[in-house]
Amino acid sequence: MSNAVSKLSAVRVALAGAAIAAALGVAACGSSDSSTTADTTASTGGSSSNSGTDLKLVGYSTPQEVYDDSLEPGFQKTPAGSGVSFSDSFGASGDQSRAVEAGQAADVVHFALQPDMQRLVDDGLVDANWDQQGSYDGFVEDSVVTFVVRKGNPDNIHSWDDLTKDGVDVIVPNPFQSGGAKWDLMAAYGAQIQEGKSPAQAETYLKDLLANAPVQPASASDATAAFTNGQGDVLITYENEAIAAQNAGEDVDYVTPDDTILIQTPIATTKDAPQAATDFVKYLYTPEAQTDFAKAGYRPVVQSVADQFKSDFPTPKGLFQITDVDPKGWDAVNTKFFDPDNGIVAGIEGDLGVSTSG
Repeated sequence: MSNAVSKLSAVRVALAGAAIAAALGVAACGSSDSSTTADTTASTGGSSSNSGTDLKLVGYSTPQEVYDDSLEPGFQKTPAGSGVSFSDSFGASGDQSRAVEAGQAADVVHFALQPDMQRLVDDGLVDANWDQQGSYDGFVEDSVVTFVVRKGNPDNIHSWDDLTKDGVDVIVPNPFQSGGAKWDLMAAYGAQIQEGKSPAQAETYLKDLLANAPVQPASASDATAAFTNGQGDVLITYENEAIAAQNAGEDVDYVTPDDTILIQTPIATTKDAPQAATDFVKYLYTPEAQTDFAKAGYRPVVQSVADQFKSDFPTPKGLFQITDVDPKGWDAVNTKFFDPDNGIVAGIEGDLGVSTSG
């Protein structure tokens, strides 16, 4: 089990507690809107040409609290962020991406996975080179897939094999709404490949896993809320969600399997976004912002900050990436597994009576 929980600060505990409280109030397929406005001038002094700008941030569900409580207020204290306000919308990644495609206003978009960003590139809303504008390929924080279990791990869950045992109820989000669910299922599939199984055997594993998943909420946050409200024996989720639940005082533990996937979440500005949007995204890569991500349970992408939190976020023995599932990455994986008509997972979910409509 990770030793991240024991070493994170009291500040992070407060942030994580707020995250779970917020998750419990999110409707199964909705997004939540909030607005924050700077109430102090930048600590470094000076005025900003961005003053009076209202930035519209559209993101996937889990980072809502770190944005609300740390990242946005931190930016507002800088010269570039002085006088900037935020109007936020958070929800299931796929739903959020489709909403922007359909016309929801957005200046900054932060999704759970690359295909949700590609949708907006294809629609002409985000530049095609969004992932080439910095040193981090457009990824702003990392995580890994982990298992949340009841306190004391009464079902003795330690590996992927344990999730397909008879009588084990698994909570995982719906992969046709939630980007996190796609990461979860590709972690499950890829772990089988890492263990030397054939693609056919790995597909069979997915069938067995999803057959044990009677509840598939719309987003990762909704899945956490379902689990902490008493549903299921094990929750497959982001490491940061596991940390947030435990630090919020929930009676849970978490186990990171030896073979798991590196989660990388993309961020970009839209083509018509104001300069403040670019400035805000740049701020998210500063040591201050990356430290805020780390304190909230996310793995920093900036190496100097990651080094400071190395003991909090140990590298799993069999950590792999989406390109280990398919060398062409998410473009190929999304089509092969998650095409709503012909994808492998769509076929499995259809047989189980689970909706595959976005």
